[in-house]
Amino acid sequence: MSVYSKKICMLGTFGAGKTSLVRRFVHGIFEEKYLSTIGVHLSHKALSDSVTGIQFNLIIWDLAHIEKFTAATRNYFRGAAAAIIVLDLTRESSFAEKQIRIKEFIESNPGAALVFAGNKTDLLDSHEQVESELHAFAARWQAPAVLTSAKTGENVESLFELVVAAMPEAKKR
Repeated sequence: MSVYSKKICMLGTFGAGKTSLVRRFVHGIFEEKYLSTIGVHLSHKALSDSVTGIQFNLIIWDLAHIEKFTAATRNYFRGAAAAIIVLDLTRESSFAEKQIRIKEFIESNPGAALVFAGNKTDLLDSHEQVESELHAFAARWQAPAVLTSAKTGENVESLFELVVAAMPEAKKR
């Protein structure tokens, strides 16, 4: 059986919940207090594609919010198989594409998978409108999207399963 080690970049605006999603997925925990990521933090977790059974060793790069795109930023992106774009559903400004560096990620990694996570559903009264907005935003990039809550754990495992399923290696049957 094949085992693939794959780099996943977590992208999104400041305070969107990138680190919280990674902690929930890798360690099964949620921290109430907010700690801003400085630079990059690496986490590892193995996951199998549910359809093909292919094993993936995910190397998750949790990047601090990137204000300005630089050569150093390009190095963070280089070699990534996928990016999870984390959007804070409680802040409309989270959907500002220029703040997330999606284009720069794609230019650095043509063919890499993109998956959008609409995070912080636990803070919303209703999901219907934001879910529609999230899917419309993701459709512009021809990418899947899922609503998540790092706090409750809602769809966190599903998010990473969606990333694995979107990778080219998982599509080989």
